Amino acid sequence: MGVSPEVAALIRAGVQVVLEAPPDWLAQVDTAVVGGAGMDVIADDPALLEVALRINEGNLRHWATANSAEPGARVPVNVTDETETYIRDLARRGLDAGALDSFRTAQNVAWRLWMEICFVLTEDPAELRELLQVTSESIAVFVDDTVQQLAELIDAARAELAGDTHAQRRVAVALVLEGAPISRERAETQLRYRLDGPHTALVLTGDPGTAPDELEAACDSIMEASGVSRRLTVVSGASELWVWLPTSDLRMGASVTGHPGVRVAIGSTGIDLDGFRRSHFEALSVRRVIARVGSSRRVAHYDDLRIVALLGDDQSAADEFITNTLGDLANADDHVLTCVRTWFASGCNAAEAAARLYTHRNTVVRRLARADALLPAPLSANALHVAVALELLEWRT
Repeated sequence: MGVSPEVAALIRAGVQVVLEAPPDWLAQVDTAVVGGAGMDVIADDPALLEVALRINEGNLRHWATANSAEPGARVPVNVTDETETYIRDLARRGLDAGALDSFRTAQNVAWRLWMEICFVLTEDPAELRELLQVTSESIAVFVDDTVQQLAELIDAARAELAGDTHAQRRVAVALVLEGAPISRERAETQLRYRLDGPHTALVLTGDPGTAPDELEAACDSIMEASGVSRRLTVVSGASELWVWLPTSDLRMGASVTGHPGVRVAIGSTGIDLDGFRRSHFEALSVRRVIARVGSSRRVAHYDDLRIVALLGDDQSAADEFITNTLGDLANADDHVLTCVRTWFASGCNAAEAAARLYTHRNTVVRRLARADALLPAPLSANALHVAVALELLEWRT
C-alpha cells in the first residue's frame, strides 16, 4: 500500500512516541500478556515469563523502528537467538502453537495505545483515516507473519523432541504429577527411578547467562554433599532443572557456593507417590515466592518458607501487612531485626537469644526495647503478627 508523504511523516512521529514510551505504557502491554488465555504455564514460570515479556517488547520496538525507516512497509519477522531458545522451552513444556497467543494479546493492547497516539497526531479526517488504515494493516501482517514463523519453529522443536529421552521423561513425570492412571511399574520404567521411599524435590534455576551445564554441576555437588548416588532429572527449560533425590537427609553444605548463577528451591521430603508430587509442588512454590518477593537467597527450603508461601501470594496485601504491623521497625538496622527474630526463635527467652547471638543478655533486652519503641503497637500485645511480618520481610532481602 502506498503511503502519502504527509502520513509517512505522521507515522515517523508516532513511532518515535512508541520508542520513547514511558514504563507505564509498556506495563499495560505486559499486563495484558500475563493475563492472556493459555498463559498460566508461562505466568507461573518467572524465568520464562521474563523472556516472553522481553520478546513482546522487542517486537514492539522492532515494528516501530522499521516503520521509522520505511513507514507502512512490510516489517520482517524479528526472530532472535533468545526467541528461538524461548520456542524450544515452550516445546519442552509440551506446549504447542497456542502458547503464541500472547503475541496477539499484545497486539490488541498495543493497537489501542497506538490509536491514542494517532488521534493526537492529526485532526485531519482524511489523514487520520489513511494513518489508521496503513498502520492497522502493518501491525496485523507483522503479527501474523511472526506467529506463523514461530508456529513453524515450535512444531519443528516438538518433532525434534519427540525422540528426546528428556522429553519422554518429562511426559512421564507430568502424568505422575497430574495423578493420571499410569501404573507404578510403567512410570518407574520410563523414569528409571523408583517411586517408593523418600523423595526430596529440587528446582534448580539459572540466572540469565548461566550455562545449562552449571545447573548439572550444582546438582552433582548437592548429591555429593548428601551422599546420594542417583537422581531423577527433568530438563524443564534452558535454565531450569527439576530434580528428585531419594533421600530425607539433604545436605547442601557449600555445594552451591561454586555455582553463583544457580538458585535452588527445595521441597520438604515426602514418601511414595504422594510425597513425590507434594515435594515437587512445594519446590515450585518456593521458586515462585522467591521470584515474586525479589529475594537474593540462592537456596530456599519450603520448611523455612511455609508462612511466606501461604501469605505471600497477594503482594500488595503482604506489603500492607508488613507496613501496618512493623511500622518503623521494618527499616531498623540489622542488629535489631536479627535480635528480634532470634528472640522469637528462642521461645521469647532473652538469655537463650543472647547465647545464640554470642552477646550479653542486657544487649538483647536493649535491642528488644528499641524494637518495641519502633513498633506501632507493643510487642507484648502483637507478638504473633510481628513474628509473621518479620518472616515475610526477611525473605525480601
